[in-house]
Amino acid sequence: MTKEVKYDRIFAIVTDSVGIGAAPDAAKYGDEGADTYGHISEFKGADWQLPNLLKLGLGNIRADKPMLGLKPVAKPLGAFGKMQEISAGKDSMDGHWEMMGLPVMEPLGFFPNGFPQELLDKISDFAGRKIIVNKPYSGTEVIHDYGDEQLATGDLIVYTSGDSVLQIAANIDIIPLKELYRICEYARSITRTAPYHIGRVIARPYTYVDKDNFTRTSDRHDYTLLPDGPTDLDRLQKAGVPTYGVGKINDIFSGQGIDDGVHTVSNEDGMNQTIAQVKSDRKGFIFTNLVDFDAMYGHRRNPEGDAQALELFDKQLGEFLANMRPSDLLLITSDHGNDPTYKGTDHTREFVPLLAYSPSMQGNVNLGIRKPFSDLGATILDNFNVANGEYGTSFLDQLQ
Repeated sequence: MTKEVKYDRIFAIVTDSVGIGAAPDAAKYGDEGADTYGHISEFKGADWQLPNLLKLGLGNIRADKPMLGLKPVAKPLGAFGKMQEISAGKDSMDGHWEMMGLPVMEPLGFFPNGFPQELLDKISDFAGRKIIVNKPYSGTEVIHDYGDEQLATGDLIVYTSGDSVLQIAANIDIIPLKELYRICEYARSITRTAPYHIGRVIARPYTYVDKDNFTRTSDRHDYTLLPDGPTDLDRLQKAGVPTYGVGKINDIFSGQGIDDGVHTVSNEDGMNQTIAQVKSDRKGFIFTNLVDFDAMYGHRRNPEGDAQALELFDKQLGEFLANMRPSDLLLITSDHGNDPTYKGTDHTREFVPLLAYSPSMQGNVNLGIRKPFSDLGATILDNFNVANGEYGTSFLDQLQ
């Protein structure tokens, strides 16, 4: 006998890169001591508050190691815990795929010293443009350092990071957006398998006045590997449960398992789009990614910007909560860390927060440490009576 669906709609919001303390295997990644939430709290001081996140239980996740300003509350309204990743990497693709029941167990192609010349030659020949840089770089610093050269020569700025990514930055007045996309699509087509097997090819368009005056536009596009197995999104879709992606969700899953969705230009826009959905009669699973925490502040090692972005998210979260129905469930988590006070400019291997809330819940439930991230997807499947895959254990019955 099929059990009754507990929640008509589930909203999952991924605060991209906002971790909550170094994972047990952080040393393997050179990330000992990383702590995105904790270090932002230290940076801001004891008076810093995120009232809506705190009332759901954010501070209670760290009751054993309280954060400076983000303290536990007596009776949180939601369920709280944290999740530990088992995927081989710490990229957005790894984290999101693992949430949806498909951990990335084999390491992707990683090129910390730049890409092989034979690969660059193929891209250069296809594009009819030379390639410069070809080494790990901050996305803003590479434009600062090489924007004038691209302006003068029309060469492609190709760079990477501590993740399995090939990024191409282009001044759209020199290399039009359509051309940039075409080049990235080609680069994606030749890097899907060994010997490259790169997780993401990312188009990074920008407008440029000079090295101190440029703007990376919202037309960024991520060309991700196709999932190499079914995800929980596919399982939901096959079972007839509607799926909707907000932000870069569609890119991360290469459109697979997503019925519909919307591209966003900022965290604020992403939350506005998500609020519009909670106010609507849409059913099923709504999956949101808020990328500014990562792209605008984490990689740029900007704790003040990260803190302000969290304050805005918390404020908009208040509006979202006010429009939830008793038959709605909200899940808030992250895909990895990106400690803005840490060394380097790369993602950090951390636990990620897990908050669950419904107006019909009693609250004050400690979900503990969930491993792997796939417990999130397993819970969503359980709610909609869809069979689970190999990974993940539902915590639906704990949401009383």
